[in-house]
Amino acid sequence: MAKRFQDLGVKPELEVFSAGDILFGNSLIADGLIDGVPLFQMVLGVLWGAPATPETLIYQRGLIPQNAQWAAFGIARYQMPMVAQAALLGGNIRVGLEDNLYLSRGVFATNGQLVERACSIVENIGMSIATPAEAREIMGLRIPR
Repeated sequence: MAKRFQDLGVKPELEVFSAGDILFGNSLIADGLIDGVPLFQMVLGVLWGAPATPETLIYQRGLIPQNAQWAAFGIARYQMPMVAQAALLGGNIRVGLEDNLYLSRGVFATNGQLVERACSIVENIGMSIATPAEAREIMGLRIPR
């Protein structure tokens, strides 16, 4: 599948649920099946996967190649704490209803509300949010036509 993505010019997101998934991604890179800057997306807090803790994030970040871009997100109640952790550790962030339905206990969220909260967290720790154009450049993505 990686070869087919490569042939089509599609940049894969290497979504990883544990350290072993990162090692598999590293193997794909070593085998020349991932072009350009690799993109790892760490999923934290899924049952039987990597726990949503700072220690896990630090450990897994250490397994990712130096030239790679990475992001991390937590499932459900771990979503916003992992926003802060990923940003503080130099990664990118991801939020949305796919991973968390609630703004607070019993209060359903919208994607917009989750993005606003994540942006607020990042800005309140002294960092800034990339524009879509900046994000495409950072990730090495083509500009849509």
